[in-house]
Amino acid sequence: MLYYAYKLVRGTAAIIVFRGFVIIYIIWWITDLLNMNILSSILGGFIGVGVFEVIIVFQQEIRKFLLLLGSSRITNNKSYWKKFNLFFRISEEKAKLNIEDFLKACNKLKKDKTGAIFVFERNNNLDFVKEDGDSINAELSIPIIESIFYKNSPLHDGAVIIVGNVIVASRVTLPVSKSKKINKSLGLRHKAGIGITEESDAISIVISEETGKLSYIKSGKIISFKNNEELKSLISNDLLTLLNLETDTQKVFYKNHFHIFLLY
Repeated sequence: MLYYAYKLVRGTAAIIVFRGFVIIYIIWWITDLLNMNILSSILGGFIGVGVFEVIIVFQQEIRKFLLLLGSSRITNNKSYWKKFNLFFRISEEKAKLNIEDFLKACNKLKKDKTGAIFVFERNNNLDFVKEDGDSINAELSIPIIESIFYKNSPLHDGAVIIVGNVIVASRVTLPVSKSKKINKSLGLRHKAGIGITEESDAISIVISEETGKLSYIKSGKIISFKNNEELKSLISNDLLTLLNLETDTQKVFYKNHFHIFLLY
């Protein structure tokens, strides 16, 4: 939690304001120690309503912190909560991604140098970014992807969120990575693609508008690949294997609980 809080305020004006609060507290402590009653009472009154002042001054950071905490890998990991629901079944939206159609669409976007960001939801729920976008809930297909990222399309700006083989949201604003390790030649689109993979276990694929190059991003890092076959293998391992693992885990869970039920 402390790491998340530091991550949010690092490099922002909020950290300067926080230092100001600390300095005021130190001055109040010194004045109180030296029995400077008037100054001590003034500063004491300021500190007395400090909680409300902190909420007002840091309201954006507090909101981001709570969203980040709620969507963290532990508190929002679906695989943990599934174990507590005996009657859970994989929803239809978890149908396997049609990799062939997706890669064909990507190749067209690359050829036309059309910028795009695709975010694939895995275990961590991405509702905290979906809410800022436009709900679509359309099955993934080449024409839909082309229409979304067509340069004159109102849905062109922002990212699309994909769950299984369904595009659930478009024009989504993603958290931008503030890492100083990112290559300076990469623009805001890549920083957004990296940012969402830093704050969740999602996979993002970014197509550059300048070069038409496709980048595969996982855990805040751009993963290199040589050709479409290697890219297909990466997607398959990270998305489809995850689905199969969830299915097998649930089968074992149901089997074990059913045996326990029979024993009773």
